Amino acid sequence: MSDAAIAPHTEPDPQPKARNQRAFGVVQPDAEGHIDCDVVIIGSGMGGSTFAHELSDTGLNVVIVERGDFLPREIQNWSTESVFGEGRYRNAEPWLDEANQAFSPGVFYYVGGNTKFYGAMLPRFREEDFAAIEHYEGISPAWPITYAQMEPWYAKAEKLYRVHGQAGTDPCEPWRSGPYPQPALKHDPALHGLEKSMRKAGLKPFVMPAAVDYGDGGDCVLCSTCDGYPCLVEAKCDAELSALRPALRTGNIRLLTNTLINSLNTSADGRTIIAAHGVRNGQPITLKAPRFVLACGAVNSAVLLLKSANEKHPNGLGNSSGQLGRNYMVHNSTFMLAVDPRRQNRVMFQKTLALNDWYKAGPRNSFPLGNVQMLGKIREPMITPMRPWLPKLASRYVTDHSVDLYLTSEDLPTQDNRVTYDPVKRAIKVYWTPNNLTAHEELVKKTSGVMREAGYPLVLTERMGIATNSHQCGTAVMGMDPLTSVLDTNCKLHDLDNAWIVDSSFFPSSAAVNPALTIAANAMRVAAAFKASTAL
Repeated sequence: MSDAAIAPHTEPDPQPKARNQRAFGVVQPDAEGHIDCDVVIIGSGMGGSTFAHELSDTGLNVVIVERGDFLPREIQNWSTESVFGEGRYRNAEPWLDEANQAFSPGVFYYVGGNTKFYGAMLPRFREEDFAAIEHYEGISPAWPITYAQMEPWYAKAEKLYRVHGQAGTDPCEPWRSGPYPQPALKHDPALHGLEKSMRKAGLKPFVMPAAVDYGDGGDCVLCSTCDGYPCLVEAKCDAELSALRPALRTGNIRLLTNTLINSLNTSADGRTIIAAHGVRNGQPITLKAPRFVLACGAVNSAVLLLKSANEKHPNGLGNSSGQLGRNYMVHNSTFMLAVDPRRQNRVMFQKTLALNDWYKAGPRNSFPLGNVQMLGKIREPMITPMRPWLPKLASRYVTDHSVDLYLTSEDLPTQDNRVTYDPVKRAIKVYWTPNNLTAHEELVKKTSGVMREAGYPLVLTERMGIATNSHQCGTAVMGMDPLTSVLDTNCKLHDLDNAWIVDSSFFPSSAAVNPALTIAANAMRVAAAFKASTAL
């Protein structure tokens, strides 16, 4: 395979955290806007970058395509007003809801994808999450693979992303083949009273597994600007820093930024993708390869396949089942601010404490309710858009005296919750009606009671809507039967011989904890099968 269109590899910088990482693995198309390689990976978020990392030892010529650029490293990374008040880094195009009303989705197009802004909490799905589970309002379907099959990849992903944790503290954690690679973080002193109150109430609070470069000479300072912010000191173990940069340094993985892929072309028989077409800095570009891997996010991967419909695939590539774009899930989620007007909360790194006492059905709840975890410290610019009528002075007082939590309950897959592409409006359209809300309302009620008992008389809640979709999944479900699923158990499209999806599109269910570690672990699992199937 010719690599004449690829710039020569440069030697690694002796200070690998410097922003000139852009010098590594630069790809330049030829004069006609063409690039030839062995594997094209579309998307550099958790799935795409982790998959690329796993191919970096193969000798394959891999190009990873990102529609955005490197996120700028600047003092505004840690400014609440810049990040939330001004939306400085929001760069996604508007999407439409079912009523054709535009909304700003909670996705980001940068090298590293949404992980540049994630809270770096990387829990495993529970063992039971891979089986069918009865909920208040339906059944969460079983996966075609088991937790036992995923466990080695969870362990490997935790090592790559330097996950801090302590086995045996989460009351419903799955079994593990070994300890966490890094010791658990400690609660900020400001949370000790709350933890004590929760234990007095018979609950089992624990420290969430966190992917931060803390300890052993790491740069993390456990600041208050982690969850929802870019990390100014690059101490958050995101997809770019932990997976992509090491992969680029091998010389086998190349990165193409500022490139939006709009369509995929197939061979005459419709069995293989032969080219990806898009736009880079306003100029047309074509990438050709024997293998294509999609990692654009559950919405954008499905939309790209839908937009690429042709005579052999009239309803979208890989959509003979009719399931492409359907079964869209995001978590039912609520922000909770528990306020004690008498005490100012001087916490710094707040996002450690979590509860899973009601995650599964048990004596205290007839059906699964979900997960409770601390948010990064909420500040006034974050809640002003939710309560614009509230004077900023009042908002500031509330947030200065609040403890902030994030409550998630499982969203069940349905045929009607789906994503499509409107060719007339040239926009992504999301149909989403929340379900399983009985469980979520009970979770909110129970948590509110715990917080009031802990000495926070004022509990404010805000349930997140269609725009809060960072936990999106399920639009190209994995399964054994091509008639009812889009992907096989190795995440290859049933209808195509050379195409895989490694973002959260494959999820048969959403569980009720953060999906990022499961995306990374699955990307590793799929990469191993990919290498075996292609005789590498």
